[in-house]
Amino acid sequence: MNPPLVDTFGRPMKSLRLSVTDRCNLRCSYCMPESEYRWLPRSDLLTFEEIGRLLPRFVDLGTSRIRITGGEPLLRSDLPVLVQRVAALAGVEDLALTTNGVFLAREARGLRDAGLHRITVSLDTLSPARFRSLSRSEEHAKVLDGIVEAGKVGFSGLKLDTVVIRGVNDDEIPALLRAAREWSAEIRFIEYMDVGGALLWTPEAVVSQAEILAKVESSVGPVEPLRDTELSAPARRFRTPSGQVFGVVASMTQPFCTHCDRSRLTADGTWYHCLYAPTGVDLRTALRAPGTDAELVEVLTSAWKKRADRGAELRMELRNRAPSVAREDLRADPRLEMHTRGG
Repeated sequence: MNPPLVDTFGRPMKSLRLSVTDRCNLRCSYCMPESEYRWLPRSDLLTFEEIGRLLPRFVDLGTSRIRITGGEPLLRSDLPVLVQRVAALAGVEDLALTTNGVFLAREARGLRDAGLHRITVSLDTLSPARFRSLSRSEEHAKVLDGIVEAGKVGFSGLKLDTVVIRGVNDDEIPALLRAAREWSAEIRFIEYMDVGGALLWTPEAVVSQAEILAKVESSVGPVEPLRDTELSAPARRFRTPSGQVFGVVASMTQPFCTHCDRSRLTADGTWYHCLYAPTGVDLRTALRAPGTDAELVEVLTSAWKKRADRGAELRMELRNRAPSVAREDLRADPRLEMHTRGG
């Protein structure tokens, strides 16, 4: 057996976030605050056949966890076809999907039947009015219906992702925790990040892990940190006195770059080694040019061995911190957007 492929810090290439579209049907203020966006040309998007050729090369090099993302991945036509193809790959131990949940009620059964293992739903509020303000959408009820339906069709290990923003939804932390328990879901509270299109981000808007835990404890009592064997997991997990488990993703105050094993593939085949990375590796050209699978493996191997990214740690060292990308740069290169590179 070949030794595992590692980068310059000894981090394996274990987890891949696979974006299937840059489009989204919501306009969440922390991700897509602008009124207009520049989209990737449809002709540039990887076909399912191209993805089906590329993913085994990642698996050959040690990738065993794949998460399908967007934009909103359920906007991609015939997504269960791709799910079935990925689920059949030997070596894929975990196949998950992150969705905003609007179309989940209608798609959950098909995704389950296709072989999807797990689902994460983004849910930032329990208030329809607040949801409308955050996302510029009236579809809050559909999101809640999708969460319920996912449980009904047999998805266990359901997760909820909540981006916590001071003065916006930080007062809902106890209520969201209770709702997650009712849905048999594990909620993860995420510190508001200054990445990609987060043009409204300010340091003052960040609610730290310490503050999040304080709000939880004021509601349910002391929490116990869990010892997770998966050091590369983005969330630190805790248990309440009642036994409920929840997580906190503290990318802003406690970056986990040291153990990060994730990379991101955009829908047009650009491979990023870090959410903060300004540039990526063009895999689409290699896929569409005459060449062998061995040549694709060499491109992946060479790039990963040079990987030295630790974007969140470097950002934390800045004295005067502002959004990581300027508006004019986002307009020039849509791949810098968080919704394009799979957030």
